[in-house]
Amino acid sequence: MGRLGLVFVPALLFALFQPFLDTNRDVAVYVKLPDGFYISTPVRKYNPDWAIAFYEGTVKHIYFVAETKGTLDSMKLNHITPVEQAKIDCARAHFKALNDENVVYDVVSDYQTLLNAVMK
Repeated sequence: MGRLGLVFVPALLFALFQPFLDTNRDVAVYVKLPDGFYISTPVRKYNPDWAIAFYEGTVKHIYFVAETKGTLDSMKLNHITPVEQAKIDCARAHFKALNDENVVYDVVSDYQTLLNAVMK
């Protein structure tokens, strides 16, 4: 897959994910995290995609940091490189160490996966 595919795919996933955030009544506020927001890891800087806050009482976990990864089977977008997987593993450990039971980090492929994660 050429460079164009690597640029296009995240934009496509964000375009599919964002409308659900816009229309869900349980979402208080969300932000697509800028490149300047990162977690230092032993392998490289890691930039999660989203920070999402839910209204208290509607879900179990109020604050959620999400990494969106594709699962559009026809396009085979669900491949995560070993370096990306290492960064994701470091992010999981980072948020687990900081966790106060309200903040959750997870990799999600779509909005339903996000909802399942915040209801755990």
